[in-house]
Amino acid sequence: MLSTRGPAAPAYPAGAEPALAPLIAAFGAVYVIWGSTYLAIRWAIETMPPLLMASARFLIAGGLLYAWSLRKSAAGHAPAPTRDQWRAAAVAGALMLGGGNGAVSVAEQWVPSGIAALLVASVPLWLVVLDALFGSRTRPSARASVGLLVGFAGVALLAGSPGVGQGGPLELLGALLILGGCAAWAAGSLYLRYAPLPPRPLMWVAMQMIAGGAVLGVAALATGEWVGFDTAEISLRSALSLAYLIGFGAIVAYSSYVWLLRVTTPARIGTYAYVNPVIALLLGWWLAGEPLGFRSVLAAAIIVGSVVVIVSESKPASRRGAPVSQAHQETDGPEGGARARTGS
Repeated sequence: MLSTRGPAAPAYPAGAEPALAPLIAAFGAVYVIWGSTYLAIRWAIETMPPLLMASARFLIAGGLLYAWSLRKSAAGHAPAPTRDQWRAAAVAGALMLGGGNGAVSVAEQWVPSGIAALLVASVPLWLVVLDALFGSRTRPSARASVGLLVGFAGVALLAGSPGVGQGGPLELLGALLILGGCAAWAAGSLYLRYAPLPPRPLMWVAMQMIAGGAVLGVAALATGEWVGFDTAEISLRSALSLAYLIGFGAIVAYSSYVWLLRVTTPARIGTYAYVNPVIALLLGWWLAGEPLGFRSVLAAAIIVGSVVVIVSESKPASRRGAPVSQAHQETDGPEGGARARTGS
């Protein structure tokens, strides 16, 4: 779950597009790895406090990416990030990683990973609503309005699915927490339209991860997650899941995503928005025994269908030239990819 800006069109000239194999590998990484981060979060928080785990994930991944970006910037004589850019990273990190990814990490204590991913798929719906209320203040088109109504109907149906709201009040609380995280992620995405960003996408991602990780660390302290926590109690599965979230979810998949922004169109990249939830739902059912009933599958089809309707619509650009649909295409969901995802 992260966000950046990339070129609106492929950087390669006509006739010089990249080979098919790297394209397939990059799309596979974005589809499968980001889709799998929801299950990885569930396993990571089995023996680690959720906010503390998320903080460690983004601080480590962000630190590694920042060091690498600094080296690249020094070689290319790029300027260091300014104070305004760090301030923007702090705001975006607090909303998208602290609010978005943090909410998902906490909620997955009670909500199955596949259901969490489907709820996160509602981010484009929140983007349209918040943009109409606080952003461009442009009334959604008839097509987008239908997508909103259908999408939120799917969310309501999902809230009554097995595994959400039927296993106690904490599961329903978790579902509501995820939806709040989606709204925070959407607010951060809209804020980025007007924020001063450094020229290198990976530098911006690293700054956002570091800021978001710091916010999550403060939240972990404030909620007392450090009290009584013993690293010796971390299971091998949780440790490996955290390493996967750092190495693959935050670095490999996101590097692939940034590369795709340079070589293909945002519309193609945006397809991850409706592939990731399906991957997460199937992995949760296959590897973790999470419920996959008819009601959940129907809700999934409704939500994903509404996302397709909204994301595929082309609208006039805002000040920075990013329509609502493109704003989502340039972020992953609040599971945690960086946010991205998101899950991730």
